[in-house]
Amino acid sequence: MRLYAVGDIHGQIDQLKAAHERIFRDGGSDALIAHVGDLLDRGPDSRGVVQHLLQGQIDGRRWIVVKGNHDRFLPRFLRDPDWVDPGLASLSHWLDHPGLGAAATLASYGVDIDQPQADVWTQAQAAVPQSHAQFLASLPTYYLHPLALVVHAGIRPGVDLQDQDEQDLVWIRKGFLESTDDFGPLVVHGHTALETAQHYGNRLNIDGGAGYGRPLCAVVIEDGQVHLLTDEGRTPLQPE
Repeated sequence: MRLYAVGDIHGQIDQLKAAHERIFRDGGSDALIAHVGDLLDRGPDSRGVVQHLLQGQIDGRRWIVVKGNHDRFLPRFLRDPDWVDPGLASLSHWLDHPGLGAAATLASYGVDIDQPQADVWTQAQAAVPQSHAQFLASLPTYYLHPLALVVHAGIRPGVDLQDQDEQDLVWIRKGFLESTDDFGPLVVHGHTALETAQHYGNRLNIDGGAGYGRPLCAVVIEDGQVHLLTDEGRTPLQPE
């Protein structure tokens, strides 16, 4: 049994396709691949990332995509231009927070952020395909596989999976990252950018910082072992 997983993408379409190619070389074109979310923002082609993953699912690829916190911004903005994500400590609007990357996402759809918010919203509604908005809005918050629980940010320790709150699943850091609890399945997540993937025993962080110009991580998880996939092949990831 084998599960492949890809870290936070953040609009990096070329890196996403390269990560898929590394996976295909290791496990074939029909490999089961789970993506930990954050398809959007910061990188140059969020539209291309969404279209690539959506088309893959339409074509019958075994591609799972879970929802990241950044994947909520665009579809929620399209429904309610004044919505502010309560997970942001600053309570800033998506368009106003310089670190979120809204400008890059909207530019990939041909929308200029440097205009009144009402005009940005009107143009975005016309420019973003309904299929993209529906795809993003309907992403699941986790994927449970016999080898791992795949989720964007993490889980609230001590809370049953069916009782986990979406806000935690896409935003949590404090309470999860420092936990040494045995979560049952290995928790595979992103959200907290590192230099590369790291195995902590009870969890595996695969956000290597593609949103900040670093390589996009792809890993293969098998019974009792995890490897990072590189252009040269597999590199073991041992628990710290």
